[in-house]
Amino acid sequence: MVTIFFESHATTVDNEAGLASGWVDCELSALGIKQAKEMGERYQNMNFDAVFCSDLQRSYRTAEIAFARRSWPIFRDKRLRECDYGEMSRETSENQEMEKFNRINQSFPGGESYQQAVWRVGNFLRDLLKKYDGKTVLIIGHRATQYGLEHWVNGAPLKTAVTAPWQWQPGWIYKMK
Repeated sequence: MVTIFFESHATTVDNEAGLASGWVDCELSALGIKQAKEMGERYQNMNFDAVFCSDLQRSYRTAEIAFARRSWPIFRDKRLRECDYGEMSRETSENQEMEKFNRINQSFPGGESYQQAVWRVGNFLRDLLKKYDGKTVLIIGHRATQYGLEHWVNGAPLKTAVTAPWQWQPGWIYKMK
């Protein structure tokens, strides 16, 4: 069993502008930098075997800022990326949210479907279980990362995982067997 703490990346300049970034590599905002530091404080008494994040800077910079003073290894993995919105990248978050239901199995134009994104996360999780069985890890990711956790670890149907209302909170815990 792997114990997974999941955190969403900190706020970006696109988040503040109301844009859905997808695979666009946007930077953290000033608020995001503050949130990343707060994440580090939240976990100051934890001892993770590893921290995993996507290779998009909003994810890995959150990890680097949060855990700059810790010796935990931080691994970037492309499979933990947000869904690729393709031509719809950087459209308003509101438009992207309305489009979700239509993109569960059908790819965004020039991008991927949520099914494909969740499949990527599933591949990562299978590798994680092989290498970190009996360990505790932190994953800093995106909504698609969490949809994958909900689907593969908690058994939520894909449609439910993708369309359920989402609200930020200071971390989620998953137990993967």
